[in-house]
Amino acid sequence: MFVAICQLGLILPEGSSLKDKRSVIKSLRERLRHRFNISVAEVGRLDALRRGEIGFAAVSNETAYLESLMDKIINYIEKDGRVEIETIEREIIKNGC
Repeated sequence: MFVAICQLGLILPEGSSLKDKRSVIKSLRERLRHRFNISVAEVGRLDALRRGEIGFAAVSNETAYLESLMDKIINYIEKDGRVEIETIEREIIKNGC
């Protein structure tokens, strides 16, 4: 079993309040959850006005599938005009249980 984990630092250029920022992040999380069937959460920069951080994870028995999935998710987020990706940290871990 392999686990893909990815953490993305986001810029929200149009953020005028924390309420607006949380609305955008929540919408993005829900879209990712439904479209890609992954676990996703806001994991950092909670009180920053124009910055956000989300993390997502997926499980598979093939690393090639997970690499492709992470690429698709990142491309999907890049096409969302409400956010810009600032940083990407991604990793695939082998679990030998």
